[in-house]
Amino acid sequence: MPQSLPVPLARARAFVIDVCTPAGPPVPLCGRSRRRWVRKLPYVLAWLFTALLLPLTGNALAQEYGLGFGLALSLGVAQTVPLLVAVRRPLLAWAIAFAADLAAAVAVLSEPVKGDWPWPWPPMTVIGMLLLMLAVGMRERRPTIVAVWLATGVAGAVLRGLVPERSSSGVWITAFVVGGMLMLLAGALRERGDARRALAEQETISEAERARRTLLEERTRIARELHDVVAHHMSVITVQADSAPYRIEGLPEQAREEFGAIAATARESLTEMRRLLGVLRSEDASGGDGGGGPERAPQPGVARIPQLVEATVRSGLPVELAMPEPLPDTLPQTVDLSAYRIVQEALANVVRHAPGAKTRVSVSVDEAGTGLMVLVVNTAAADRDAPPVETGGTGHGLVGMRERVRLVGGTLDTGPLDGGGFRVAARLPLAAEPGTGFPTEALTATTGTEEDSRTA
Repeated sequence: MPQSLPVPLARARAFVIDVCTPAGPPVPLCGRSRRRWVRKLPYVLAWLFTALLLPLTGNALAQEYGLGFGLALSLGVAQTVPLLVAVRRPLLAWAIAFAADLAAAVAVLSEPVKGDWPWPWPPMTVIGMLLLMLAVGMRERRPTIVAVWLATGVAGAVLRGLVPERSSSGVWITAFVVGGMLMLLAGALRERGDARRALAEQETISEAERARRTLLEERTRIARELHDVVAHHMSVITVQADSAPYRIEGLPEQAREEFGAIAATARESLTEMRRLLGVLRSEDASGGDGGGGPERAPQPGVARIPQLVEATVRSGLPVELAMPEPLPDTLPQTVDLSAYRIVQEALANVVRHAPGAKTRVSVSVDEAGTGLMVLVVNTAAADRDAPPVETGGTGHGLVGMRERVRLVGGTLDTGPLDGGGFRVAARLPLAAEPGTGFPTEALTATTGTEEDSRTA
C-alpha cells in the first residue's frame, strides 16, 4: 500500500492540481455571445497577431539576439502559434508560450550582446504574453489567474537577478503590471457575464415554474367548480335509486336489493367527492363560516351572462350583448359553466388592461346545432397611455380559458386585432366528445404563460 502524503504536502498538491486544471470545457472565447461577429472576433485576432508576431519574433531572435535561424524560427513558432490554441484552451496556450519565452531568454544568454534590445522579454514576446494573459483572465478562475500573474512576475524577477547587467527592468515590470491589469479587467468582465447568464437561467426556470404552478392552480380551481356539477348528478342517481321501489310496483326482491346497492354506492361516491374537494379547496375558497366547508351558492351558467354584462356596464365599460332567445334546453352543465367563466374572464381582462374599450359579447349556437359559440371582442383602450387598472384577478386569463375549453373538448382562438384590441372566440360542443378532460401527459407541455396584458 502506498503511503499517503503529509497533510501540508497533500494540500499543496491539491492546490497545484486545482490551479493547473482548466475551468470547464474548451468553449471558444466569446462563444456564448448572441452576436455572430463577436463569436468570430477571437479567431480573427488570433490569426492576425500570429501572422504579425511570428515573422517579427523569428527575425528578432536571429538578427538582433544572434540565435541560429532554425532555433530562432522554432522558438518563434512556440511563442506565437499558441495564440491560436488560446481561443479554446487559454491556460494550455499560456503554458506552452511561457515555456518558450523562458527557453528563448536562456538561449539568448549564450550569445554576445549585439544591440540595446531588451532582455529577458523582447517587445514581440511582451505583446504575445499580454494577449495570452488576457485570454487566461477571460476564462480561468481567480486562483489560476493569480498563479499565472505571479509566475510571470517571478520569472522576470529571477532572470533579472541572475543576469542584472543584461536585463531591462522596465520590460518585465511593464509585462507584470500591465498583464495584471488586463487579467483583472478580463476576470471582472467574465464574472459579470457569468452572473448575468446565471440570472437569466434562473429567470427562465422561475418562469417555467410559474407557468406550471399557474396551470395547476387553474385546473384545481376548475375541479372545485365542477364538483357541484358532478355532485348534482350523483345526488339524482341516489334519489332515483332510493325511490325506485316506491315508484315502480311489483319489483322483485332482487331488483330492490340492486337499487339499494346503487344508492349506497352513489352516496359513498358523493362522500368521497366531498373529501376530495376538501383537499383541493384553498383557504381563500372556504365557506363563509371560515371552516373550509363546501360552497352553498350554485354554479353560474349562460343564463347569468346578462347579469354579468350588466354589472360590467355599471362599472363603466361599454358592452354589447347578443344572445339567442330562448337558450338551449339541453345545455350540458360543464359547457354552461365554462361559457360563463370564459365571458367572465374575458370581461375582467378588458376591465383590467383596456379600461373604457368598447366590447361586444356574443353567445350563440352554431348552424349545425352541435356547439355553443362564445365570442368576446374589444377595441383598443380609450386611453392607450393609461396604466392598467389592476394586475390581479381570480383566474389566470388565457390559461384558464384554454383549460376550460380543453375540459369539454372544444376549441379556443385568441389573439390581438389589427389597430388594437383583442379577440376571444371559443366553441364548446353541446355533446360530450370522447377523450375530453384534463390530459394525462406531462404538464410541461405548456411551456410558457400567456400574459393577460396582451388584451390591451
